[in-house]
Amino acid sequence: MRVSATAHALVAATVLVAGGAMPTVASAQGTQKSAGIYSCIDANGKRLTSDRPIPECASRDQRLLNSDGSIRQVVPPVPTADERAAIEARQQEEALARAVQREAIRRDRNLLQRFPSEAAHNKARQAALEDTRKALRVSEARLAALEKERKPLLDESEFYVGKQLPIKLRQQIDGNDAATEAQRDLLQNQKAELVRVNELYDLELERLRKLWSGAQPGSLGALPPAEAASTPRKAAAR
Repeated sequence: MRVSATAHALVAATVLVAGGAMPTVASAQGTQKSAGIYSCIDANGKRLTSDRPIPECASRDQRLLNSDGSIRQVVPPVPTADERAAIEARQQEEALARAVQREAIRRDRNLLQRFPSEAAHNKARQAALEDTRKALRVSEARLAALEKERKPLLDESEFYVGKQLPIKLRQQIDGNDAATEAQRDLLQNQKAELVRVNELYDLELERLRKLWSGAQPGSLGALPPAEAASTPRKAAAR
């Protein structure tokens, strides 16, 4: 699944903010006093109390008590390096998922705005296909012209059966062969482009029909390829 550069930037910023907010050993065991009493049982089974986070209990829960002895909150252990890495990885995955969702919503809304009806979408499809059809017609005309140019060259070469062709004639025939092969390759690419454009518009239309029927933007799962059907590549012509 592909995501825009903006989405990736948002993910990075979210992770940095989240990472900065995560408690560290230094912050949890800082010198600033907190209004309350920390209490815990250390690894030796001894109960400890302090007016600040207790370093000996950094790897276990600590209770933050009110002045009357009631529990205000339970302070979880300070994450280890591995735990912190796992938390940051999870935060990045969650941020990426949110960015992907926002991108899906944006693209669906754009589709609805550009194509309010199936007729509008079909008009855009035909316009996109016409670019490639024009290129196909140019390629077919070029192939016909090359074939026409080839005939007198072959007729002339018959005078040299069993003999070496003159250099100029040989070059002309080779040039015609190379140009014909290149034009045929281009024609095949243009035919493949017609198929590609139609497939992309089919995917887009399937999605639009659901959106027109009331599906919420961004609720339809994975989007078609990032190269949207409504902005196809133009087939090259020679």
